[in-house]
Amino acid sequence: MARNVDLLEGSIVGGLTSLALPIMATSLIQMAYNMTDMIWIGRLSADAVAAVGAAGMYLWLANGLAMIPRLGGQVKVAHELGAQDPECAAGYGQAAFHLGALLVVLFTAMCVFLNGPLIAFFKLNSPQVNADARIYLVIVALGFLFSFFNQIFTGLFTAMGGSVVVLRSTAVGLVGNILLDPLMIFGVGPFPRMEVAGAAAATVLAQAIVTAMFLLAARRETILFPHIHPFRPSQRRTWLELLRIGLPVSIQSMFFSSLSMLIARIVAGWGDAAIAAQKVGTQIESISYTTAEGFATAVNAFIAQNFGARRLDRIRRGYWTAVGMIVAWSCLTTVMLVVFPAPLVRVFIQEEEVVRTGVSYLRIMGYSQILMCLEITSSGAFQGLGRPMPPTLAGVIGNAARIPMAILLSATVLGLDGVWWSISISSIAKGLVVFAWFVVVLRRCTRDGDLGTPQFVR
Repeated sequence: MARNVDLLEGSIVGGLTSLALPIMATSLIQMAYNMTDMIWIGRLSADAVAAVGAAGMYLWLANGLAMIPRLGGQVKVAHELGAQDPECAAGYGQAAFHLGALLVVLFTAMCVFLNGPLIAFFKLNSPQVNADARIYLVIVALGFLFSFFNQIFTGLFTAMGGSVVVLRSTAVGLVGNILLDPLMIFGVGPFPRMEVAGAAAATVLAQAIVTAMFLLAARRETILFPHIHPFRPSQRRTWLELLRIGLPVSIQSMFFSSLSMLIARIVAGWGDAAIAAQKVGTQIESISYTTAEGFATAVNAFIAQNFGARRLDRIRRGYWTAVGMIVAWSCLTTVMLVVFPAPLVRVFIQEEEVVRTGVSYLRIMGYSQILMCLEITSSGAFQGLGRPMPPTLAGVIGNAARIPMAILLSATVLGLDGVWWSISISSIAKGLVVFAWFVVVLRRCTRDGDLGTPQFVR
């Protein structure tokens, strides 16, 4: 069992870096999962990319729903571990698994039994694209159990400072996905040619491998998991605490996913090639935002444990250290997206119409990367304090503004680029608001010498 990072003592830079680097590497691996699928699917056709892009919107919704038990469990477990109460922390971990099991059953049933209407929402132009999207959605939905539980395991191990366990488990799953994708998409040896369905099946099997790795790690862990009893009922009050922290973030995430679906429907007016370009573009842009989300997870755990231990000065210094690190990373990704968009797009697809649209998407998104990453990092800091509402409010309002902006700007000479600018402008605005809001909260707390009372449930 890898030794957990001590978040309460020692060097802040060293502790935050030791926790963050494996999580950021894990985020890059998660991104590589999707990119591996997209590279192989792009070898089939732009229609196949469009099908996966449409069905993938519901995977975003599933990830948003999984944030309730994942984030609620991570924050409350970290609070209690910081307060030196592992048994109470285990109570929250146990409730996270129970809540996750309930949510995954409900969402899986919806995606399996209502796949037709769910995909019809996008009004795809090709019957084959529509059929492939339905198949992809059903197969991936049958594996939601693994992805939900993997998120919960990730949150709990991160709360303990065990980010290396998360990295190792996810890396093994990536290797499985890389090996299975070409075999199941194109049909090699005993595997039949399954195309889009093969990509979905490979993803599910890879997620199952990750779950198995987490279970093995949990059996060896000695602080938290020995106190978790999944077949015993959890306390109702622990569910309420998980919902208090996780639900606002989940609502924001699912609201964002729903708005992204509306954006995709607007984009579909420019044809299936535009949908494919958006899908490829978001996969490339995920180099930035997925890594920032992983970094925010580390900031969340660092601040949450020190909040539980009432270490105000470490919280302040840890946050500004995190800001410096994420700004450096986002500057690098800005250069990548603005200066080198064409080579990045051609890694995934060769069709010139899709390449041109994808290049435009990346350049426009590139200008928002620094403030987008600051928003994500500051949101993680707010959540670590057990205060998820400020970034949620900013996120919901900012994301809602995208729809009218997309409609207005796309009606001008900008055309489809107007849709991309609506996303970029709203990201810049949200970043400014959330970053400034947290700085104000941090300064007020530093001045008063108090962060508030942790809402522990005993």
